[in-house]
Amino acid sequence: MILVNVLHRPIRTVVSILAVAIEVVMVLIVVGLTTGLINDAARRTEGIGGDVMVQPSGASFMFSLSSAPVPIKVGDRLAEIPHVLAVTPVLFQSDLSTHGLGVIFGIDIPSWNRVSGGFVYLSGGPFQGPMDVLVDDWYAKANHVKVGSTLSLLSQTFHVSGIVEHGKGSRLFIPLATAQELSSSHDKASIFFVKCTDPGYTDDVEAAIQHLLPGWEIHNMGQFMSMMTSNNLPAVDTFINAMIGLAVSIGFLVIFLSMYTTITERTREIGILKSLGASKGYILSIILKEASLLAVIGIAAGYIGTALVRKVLIESFPTLYVESMTSGWAAKAAILALMGALIGAFYPALRAARLDPVDALAYE
Repeated sequence: MILVNVLHRPIRTVVSILAVAIEVVMVLIVVGLTTGLINDAARRTEGIGGDVMVQPSGASFMFSLSSAPVPIKVGDRLAEIPHVLAVTPVLFQSDLSTHGLGVIFGIDIPSWNRVSGGFVYLSGGPFQGPMDVLVDDWYAKANHVKVGSTLSLLSQTFHVSGIVEHGKGSRLFIPLATAQELSSSHDKASIFFVKCTDPGYTDDVEAAIQHLLPGWEIHNMGQFMSMMTSNNLPAVDTFINAMIGLAVSIGFLVIFLSMYTTITERTREIGILKSLGASKGYILSIILKEASLLAVIGIAAGYIGTALVRKVLIESFPTLYVESMTSGWAAKAAILALMGALIGAFYPALRAARLDPVDALAYE
């Protein structure tokens, strides 16, 4: 009976399934996008190779939100600490035209190479002049950039001197002196990456830096990786919850309208069932089972849709990292969709169960 009811109005059934599928896709894609951006930023920061990150007091560990430069001579004092192998300063510059978090790294190539091990150049080479820029391969692919191309960044024209392998901090790098000149931050930096002679000395070096620079933001790489979660990022959790709430509302409203219309159209049939002895519980269970069947099919379609949308996003935006669907969030999305469908169907089902058989049979 349930299957016949579902197939009786195919268009309505398809719309209901599509609503549940969209609900699942919205939940999984939003989570995939936010966690993907966070995890990608964390991996690229870890790829720099530093063991300790040193920032001025009040600076955000999210580089795109940090722009408080401090004297670059701080790096010289850090280099004097025992067990410190190298220190490299970086000055952050923000530019929305970079199609990402909008962060350009101003770097000093010699010290950067000592900390990170140097770039892997896929084509071209290091800076040759003050208006040169290095881009990573993902950015180059997304924006069809080649060595010798020009880029408009920070209201200036830069020449691409090299394309490097992705995974080391930013996607764009300019000379530190140029970044300082453009931001009027002469002899200043936003952050210092410290490389220890051995990772085992990280805690000792971190303690020494805290003693040298009390009140500064000092994190070893392990701490930084643990901080890169949605709970520690401004408004990310709120955004995720808002989008999930919107997705569940869509599924709820569509299922509610579908089931309510269904009950109205089947008033006489419900009256016949009740006159034959069908109980309120039986009527209620039929409607809820029908909603559950629509939800289950919609959830399966949502999983397929999520994989397709993720593939399209990655193909269309190569610099955009979207996490693949995890079993945990797949289960959460399924539970949310199923609960939304059952709640949406509950009132129409209750209304059907309470119909008086005589009134139902007389309904036209």
